[in-house]
Amino acid sequence: MKFKTGDKVIAIAGKDKGRTGRISKVLSKTNKVVVEGINLVKKHIKPNANDQTGGIVSVEAPIDASNVMFFNEKTNKRSRKRVTTETKEVKKTAPKKAKAKKD
Repeated sequence: MKFKTGDKVIAIAGKDKGRTGRISKVLSKTNKVVVEGINLVKKHIKPNANDQTGGIVSVEAPIDASNVMFFNEKTNKRSRKRVTTETKEVKKTAPKKAKAKKD
């Protein structure tokens, strides 16, 4: 999987499309990631010895890795990540701008 904990990503699909956040957990077996502030779901917590009140809490749920892309903070756009096989060097690149057609 190309994502690592701490990478800044942007959601490109789903209910939180366009929102950005940092990856807090990577689930490589299921090809999912947990991103701070994205894909929040309500979870009902029962009162117990640790939490006397209980109630409804917002929790970040895993989102499929295909629904997020790297976020380039310099250009404020999403980007791709390429790994060169010779040196194992990781490069994050921004998308190329479309050139205008000449008529």
